[in-house]
Amino acid sequence: MMQEKGTISIHTENIFPIIKKFLYSDNEIFLRELVSNAVDATQKIKRLASLGQFGGEVGQPQVEVSFDKDAKTITISDNGIGMTADEIKKYINQIAFSGATEFMEKFKEANDANEIIGRFGLGFYSAFMVADQVEIQTLSYQDGAEPARWICDGSTEFEITEGTRAARGTDVILHVNAESEEFLDKFKLQGILDKYAKFLPVPIKFGTKTEYEADGEDADGKEKTKEVEVDNIINDTNPIWTKAPSELKDEDYLNFYKELYPFSEDPLFWIHLNVDYPFNLTGVLYFPKLKNDFEFQKNKIKLFSRQVFITDEVKDIVPEFLMLLHGVIDSPDIPLNVSRSFLQADSNVKKINTYITKKVADKLGELFKNDRAGYEEKWGDIGMFVKYGIISEEKFYDKAKDFVLLTNADKKNFTLNEYKDQVAATQTDKDGQQVWLYTNNRDKQDAYIQSANRKAYDVLVMDSPIDNHFISHLEQKLEKTSLKRVDADVIDKLIKKDDAPAHILTEEQGGQVKIIFDSAINKPAFKVELESLSPDELPVTVTMDEWMRRMKDMAAMGGGMGFYGSMPDNYKVVVNGNHKLISRILQTEDEGEKSRLAKQAFDLALLSQGLLTGSELTEFVNRSVEMI
Repeated sequence: MMQEKGTISIHTENIFPIIKKFLYSDNEIFLRELVSNAVDATQKIKRLASLGQFGGEVGQPQVEVSFDKDAKTITISDNGIGMTADEIKKYINQIAFSGATEFMEKFKEANDANEIIGRFGLGFYSAFMVADQVEIQTLSYQDGAEPARWICDGSTEFEITEGTRAARGTDVILHVNAESEEFLDKFKLQGILDKYAKFLPVPIKFGTKTEYEADGEDADGKEKTKEVEVDNIINDTNPIWTKAPSELKDEDYLNFYKELYPFSEDPLFWIHLNVDYPFNLTGVLYFPKLKNDFEFQKNKIKLFSRQVFITDEVKDIVPEFLMLLHGVIDSPDIPLNVSRSFLQADSNVKKINTYITKKVADKLGELFKNDRAGYEEKWGDIGMFVKYGIISEEKFYDKAKDFVLLTNADKKNFTLNEYKDQVAATQTDKDGQQVWLYTNNRDKQDAYIQSANRKAYDVLVMDSPIDNHFISHLEQKLEKTSLKRVDADVIDKLIKKDDAPAHILTEEQGGQVKIIFDSAINKPAFKVELESLSPDELPVTVTMDEWMRRMKDMAAMGGGMGFYGSMPDNYKVVVNGNHKLISRILQTEDEGEKSRLAKQAFDLALLSQGLLTGSELTEFVNRSVEMI
């Protein structure tokens, strides 16, 4: 009888405690690693048969996971190629452990243990995260091979003896340690398998489940059913991203989306990725309905490698703005480590990143060109995504500038070039600069919008959380164009023309008006200025400087402008010297009445900006009642 004991060649006795320590934060991956190894073994036997190197019966490939609560074991079985005793020594003792030796030398100065473990082929040894003894029972596919058994207790000592396995394949039996008994549970194991193995290419069996099948009819002619126990196969071995788009209908894409995200609304559209040069990548990316809440639904793209789930933290592979998408990317070319969840900086990753950006831009461009009406209908859902892409990815901007839309207060949509033409005649100032006006709150800024409309100016609606950044980006990109919020100043100042209205007040009267308003308002944060505007404009307008307000808005969104966020709000109070109310104030002899009229006009301006609240609002209401 074959029997051999030995010591794994390694310079230190405590490799396993170190592996445990480094991997412990994610100890459930032991199951993924062992199931993935079992899948590889079953695929190899199919490959050998197809190459004519194995003439035996391949059978139905399957991996089975089982557990025994009383014996405290978890077993992963496959009917793959199996191993001889020599192969166990080579693959389990030498290859992995030469990796372990190198690992021991390197780990001391490493910053990220997860990142290094990956380079040393230690996947099998993740078993020792949960087991204090690991046993292999295996029988090789080779003619005349004898069954072999390997056992190791997590020290560097192992034993190889004759095994008991009668059929080709391998069992890995974990004798679960006291701290890991939570894994001896049907629901726990099912959950891990659902997470990592749901789309593996070989059927994974985990126990049985009860199903109901037809069983004739009862006396009343009603259909009877009976309970049957069937294998609980936890995976779909041929998910849609492994198929050609020509084989799939819309319904298949929508059903798969529901499988991934059971409680989500249907997506707007999707992109099927399929490339095999210069790297290998397949997948399906879905555009979800985003609306304006800008919840970064990150971790919605799942990354796979050969159908094994790796991670849903895909930020290195997918450009930041595409994190808003949902779906699946599968690539064997992405470098992964033992925990298969940390991506190294790698040229393939950069190429994949560029490829996905291009595919997404091409898809959007095609939708816009082929069905503009349908694209405009979806704009409310995809606008934020496109704007985010424009801000964060230069390559995306180059294409997206042709299909990003601007929407005005009348709900009309324009491309950037169309809008330039639309406002060229009316909104070019005396210096030849185009000024695009926008509102971020149509209801609150209605008086200012109407003021702009009276001049035949157009007003864009920019009310998504990302629009502050988008506006700044447009100003950098567009020549001789600036964007101003419609309430950032009085309309004549926002777009300065040569034909400003003439003054009707003398310089002395202007000085008196300023004194009356300064004393009626009596607030240092509000700076009074006298302007000659159209008599149709409001008597008093309160505005905040465009640049200052933009900085504050960005600070509120956490845009690294915290310094501005902490600065006090300062406003400009523009008094329209050409309005008849101002003449009336000057003609009033009663000083108290002058002050009351000035305060009323100022409060009206505050009210139109939503700045009048609390006791000041109550005082305004009471004063208005008295004045009626």
